[in-house]
Amino acid sequence: MQYQYYDLGNVLAGNIVEVSLGYAANIRIMDSSNYSSFKNGRKHRFIGGYVTRSPYKATIPHSGHWYVVVDLGGYAGKVKSGVRVLSGILPTAKQQPLTSVPSLYLGREDPYDSDTAREYDVFISHASEDKDAIVRPLANALRGRGLKVWFDEFELIIGDSLRRKIDVGLAKSNFGIVVISRSFIRKGWTNYELDGLITRAVSGEQILLPIWHDITKQEVIEYSPSLADKVARNTAINTIDEIATEITELIRG
Repeated sequence: MQYQYYDLGNVLAGNIVEVSLGYAANIRIMDSSNYSSFKNGRKHRFIGGYVTRSPYKATIPHSGHWYVVVDLGGYAGKVKSGVRVLSGILPTAKQQPLTSVPSLYLGREDPYDSDTAREYDVFISHASEDKDAIVRPLANALRGRGLKVWFDEFELIIGDSLRRKIDVGLAKSNFGIVVISRSFIRKGWTNYELDGLITRAVSGEQILLPIWHDITKQEVIEYSPSLADKVARNTAINTIDEIATEITELIRG
């Protein structure tokens, strides 16, 4: 079988391989071990498949030596393709302190006005798959610092209406945290929460802090360009304690 191959050399985890095609073709993105098995006709694993739209992008799951193979699956014709590696890491050389961002935290409600009084300092939107790794520790860290946190495990009991509870949490919170991950992007409920948070942020009623978790900038851009431009924190760079401390300092002033 004829095919084109590209030796990408050493590629870091999180970087993105972009393959451009002249027309539909098979794409296999493989590390050195699987590429060796492929060349020798043995069983191998790869990222990709039969691709009909160009360009095709894939995130490298682990650092190492990587290859790209493009072929027509045995059909006659010449493969037309191009490959490049894109950085998938968010710029983190210098992070803007949250306390330096104008109006990042509202906290302007009138305590004597029942229509504007809010019960929670922070609302956390997340996917359940991220609960153990980041969300529960973050919620506990914030609550341990004296903040009132809307987190489903703190608020929901058997028989509660999830949608109604979310609406109350959104309406009664000054500050919204969204843990953006691949699991979050795939969820329906989280998109409902995010719509509510963004609406309130745009209208000036509530502020949104995205926390990137195990996700690349390109993936965030493809999901929501507006989110990619916001001041954010990244669990690959910041610890949970650091994030909780910054949020607490912002809210406590």
